[in-house]
Amino acid sequence: MIDINLIRDNPELVKANIKKKFQDHKLVLVDEVIALDKQKRALQQEGDSLRAQRNTLAKQIGALMREGKKDEAEKIKEISKANNDRVAIIEAETAEIDVKLKKAMMSIPNIIADDVPLGKDDSCNVQGKVFLTPAEKPFEVPYHLDILESLNGIDLDSARRTSGNGFYYLTGDIARLHSAVLSYARDFMIDKGFTYCIPPYMIRSEVVSGVMSFEEMEGMMYKIEGEDLYLIGTSEHSMIGRFMGQTLSEENLPQTLTSYSPCFRKEKGAHGLEERGIYRIHQFEKQEMIVICKPEDSDMWYERLWNYTVELFVSMEIPVRQLICCSGDLADMKYKSCDVEAWSPRQKKYFEVGSCSNLTDAQARRLGIRYKNSKTGRNEFAHTLNNTVVAPPRMLIAFLENHLQADGSVNIPPVLRPYMGGKERLVPKK
Repeated sequence: MIDINLIRDNPELVKANIKKKFQDHKLVLVDEVIALDKQKRALQQEGDSLRAQRNTLAKQIGALMREGKKDEAEKIKEISKANNDRVAIIEAETAEIDVKLKKAMMSIPNIIADDVPLGKDDSCNVQGKVFLTPAEKPFEVPYHLDILESLNGIDLDSARRTSGNGFYYLTGDIARLHSAVLSYARDFMIDKGFTYCIPPYMIRSEVVSGVMSFEEMEGMMYKIEGEDLYLIGTSEHSMIGRFMGQTLSEENLPQTLTSYSPCFRKEKGAHGLEERGIYRIHQFEKQEMIVICKPEDSDMWYERLWNYTVELFVSMEIPVRQLICCSGDLADMKYKSCDVEAWSPRQKKYFEVGSCSNLTDAQARRLGIRYKNSKTGRNEFAHTLNNTVVAPPRMLIAFLENHLQADGSVNIPPVLRPYMGGKERLVPKK
């Protein structure tokens, strides 16, 4: 949610930003907000004036009663009652306007960074840096489910019976590899100075609406029937919500946190072969990075965060690249965003394994996350950022394909061997 003062003072800038995101249908929201804001301020001014008259009228009534002028006092009482009735109406009308104003404000996208490439959808995203040169495999790389099954590492049939499509059982060495990657990622981020957290896996609706747009909420979140609770789609949701309504001291910034959680997502829509298996699923686990910082530091943290993910994947000997998200591919609350994509030897292309976002103060405004600025003495909104450290089992696809050998075995890179009981490779069972 952007600052309403920006809409008041520079509505054309806000409209230009909406056009950059190819959301022209939202242009009317800017004029709607301006109109609602004027109504609200006019009502507030009238209400303040009427409230200010209360003491004056009360004193007049008291004086007239003491003088025995009851008839005149009754007339003043009628005026006072009419004023009070009008104040009640004003408060009700203001509350209605507040609801409309908040809904419109929450639908206007955040101002995007100047260096975000313009484009209508993800086909216009721009490749950034590339890390590690992909090696050509001298053999055909099987579909990832075939690799998993050869290692006795997955059971989809049982998962369909117990839970339906989009779920899985990981077993044996693959289940251990899954946990090893998460444990390594946890320790990797702790070594970077981040504090490790395990958050709640369910959050209330006020937190959901504070951390994401309405469109994202509808497309992602599972609602707990009969309760004001949602299953988290990523630990960012509950981690940012942790600071809701708080004013942080400047010396406690930045907050640099890394969190583990399961994640639950609807993943609606049809998907091609390569996005089936364990690529798009309803339940997975993830290690996340979250930063809450002063506004002047958020650009620096953005660069640092996505580079941490690159460093992690390179240490596991998996080629990756940065993909810079264009304006039309940015969710409404994002200032800028990029994906980290891993190389698929089977598909001979990159695919997403992580996403880094700077949301500036959009989430902080919705959730009321502030810090006390020592220079100005004022409470100001903090900036929030998030980034995927690693999200197995999707990243297992890249891991298995890149470390697969001609005989069907899978090499374990040195950084993961301590988490795998010293194993250097996985050997096919089938």
